[in-house]
Amino acid sequence: MQLGGDAHTAPWYSGGLAFECQGCGGCCAGPEEGYVWVSQDDVEAIAAHLRISVGEMMKKYVRKVGRRMSLREVPETKDCIFLETAHDGQRRCSIYRFRPTQCLTWPFWPSNLRDQDNWALAGFRCVGINRGDIHSPDQIEKRRDATRE
Repeated sequence: MQLGGDAHTAPWYSGGLAFECQGCGGCCAGPEEGYVWVSQDDVEAIAAHLRISVGEMMKKYVRKVGRRMSLREVPETKDCIFLETAHDGQRRCSIYRFRPTQCLTWPFWPSNLRDQDNWALAGFRCVGINRGDIHSPDQIEKRRDATRE
């Protein structure tokens, strides 16, 4: 199946897809190791939000993976370093307004949009999939194209 469609073929999600973040923190949590890829722009924005230097941000919160950068994880849980548990017991992103592009574009990643089966599999991991507002194919593809998996 195809991701986006061309002049002759509409994508499988041509009617749009529903998604609304439920704030559960599941996409930020282990137990599997993962990568939250960050760009230099992401690092600079997060550092500014935290009121620390880019160097300090890199040292405390970023790891190099080959030629790319990823946010660190809590070693014991494999949770994103910025996932915290609030007083009400809910897990939340402590930098949500400044989260990296990869987080901002979830769940409209190429791997999830490959076909309906991959979208359904993502829905087993994320309770926000197939809930809330319908995102148009243009909105979906804009997020998909911004994603660096």
